[in-house]
Amino acid sequence: MSSYTDSIEKLIESLIRLPGIGRRSAERIVGYILGASADEVKILSAAVNKVKESVRFCRICNNLSEEELCKVCQDSRRERGVICIVEKPGDVTAIEKAGTFRGVYHVLLGSISPLEGKGPGDLKIESLLQRVRENNIKEVIIATDADTEGETTALYLAKILKPTGVNLSRIGLGLPVGSNLEYQDSTTLSKALEARRNV
Repeated sequence: MSSYTDSIEKLIESLIRLPGIGRRSAERIVGYILGASADEVKILSAAVNKVKESVRFCRICNNLSEEELCKVCQDSRRERGVICIVEKPGDVTAIEKAGTFRGVYHVLLGSISPLEGKGPGDLKIESLLQRVRENNIKEVIIATDADTEGETTALYLAKILKPTGVNLSRIGLGLPVGSNLEYQDSTTLSKALEARRNV
């Protein structure tokens, strides 16, 4: 039986539903909230409400935005002939942090996962094909995850995009920078060898 009040227990249970938050983390967050000033809690609550009310998907690429178009799609300096396909908006953020990609994105909003009942029709693939056919796209980079669902999605995308004649590539998969070969698993080493390039 919990020693917490009903309202605290309900908040803990709500926080546990968030990805990456276990019971101990939820209890620490609740402890912070209880120790914070009323103004701080109001600011946090208002920020959560604002995000939920104002954030939507970009009309072109499905990235997160507070306007009709996301910041990347609004940026006239981006190379619009190169599209990088990712599974989720967080992947756009990760690539943007690297600071080297100057093209645009297409967010699928998921991956093909038969076990979860998600097929190609559940993803934003039709709008991707429309973009490729109508916008003089020179290259499409498939940057789905290296897990089973991401690989399945990448194979499906390659199959349907090849007939369009666009230059198609897959991000290199393999060893992280600064790692030692002896500590890598066989799948990572196999992918690293497959993704080798000329020097």
